[in-house]
Amino acid sequence: MAPKGFTIAGHPHPAAPLAPGVYIVATPIGNLADISLRALATLASADLILCEDTRTSGKLLSHYGISTPRRAFHEHNERALSEAVLAEVEAGRAVALISDAGTPLISDPGFPLVRAARARNVPIFAIPGASALLAALAGSGLATDTFAFFGFPPAKTAARRKLFASLASRAETLVFYESPHRLPASLADMAAAFGSDREASIARELTKKFETHYRGSLGDLAKSFAGEPVKGEVVVLVAGAPDRPAEKTEWQSALAAALARQPLKSAVEEIAAAFPVPRREIYRVALALRQGQDG
Repeated sequence: MAPKGFTIAGHPHPAAPLAPGVYIVATPIGNLADISLRALATLASADLILCEDTRTSGKLLSHYGISTPRRAFHEHNERALSEAVLAEVEAGRAVALISDAGTPLISDPGFPLVRAARARNVPIFAIPGASALLAALAGSGLATDTFAFFGFPPAKTAARRKLFASLASRAETLVFYESPHRLPASLADMAAAFGSDREASIARELTKKFETHYRGSLGDLAKSFAGEPVKGEVVVLVAGAPDRPAEKTEWQSALAAALARQPLKSAVEEIAAAFPVPRREIYRVALALRQGQDG
């Protein structure tokens, strides 16, 4: 059997054998050079590569001279195939999982397989690499110390607006993927829910020839993209809600409700975590409320 390996610019590189297991391999999100040597060696040495689309992945594998057998594995068949895949791993095979672009499981297939593998103590190895989420966040100019990722917003207007309304007070940077044709509607809904002055960033076609970043207020971005055709993959990032003084009636009402269902100390902790109010003030009011209840 010929030794397994891959090629870079026509130069061959051998790939060492892999231990049996499921290998979650990140692949480029656009630029084919954005792949690690470890990822290439893993794909070359694996017994099987599970691909979201074998044709899309075939371009990457062909570019690096990798001839490992491929099998389609996507959102429509992943649950049905996971049992058979794990049986192959338990029989001693190394199986690699890739998506069309980026890191598998991040708004891509793979979760049922990984969860089932964990339940059966099947070895799992994550090979890190490209991620549109992290690339967009790093170049956004928005806060990166805390952020939350919500994948693709709902396609239906009512559900999308409900989601955005529930996130309006979140303090961390909010990150979404969005399809090009729904971007104008999503931006308009974001501006309505988060406020037209909220700072935002849009990253389009990351790592590709026409990579573009747009920055500004949600109101301005919504106007700029209204009715405009958009091409390519899109990541939308929205700044977290600014700190605001808590309305006295708001936090005290929440405190009263918390005291009705739990001990005083736990209620104080809950409200202190939810509102920008000094803990000693919350405790003082909690004592007064509890004494009033006891009286």
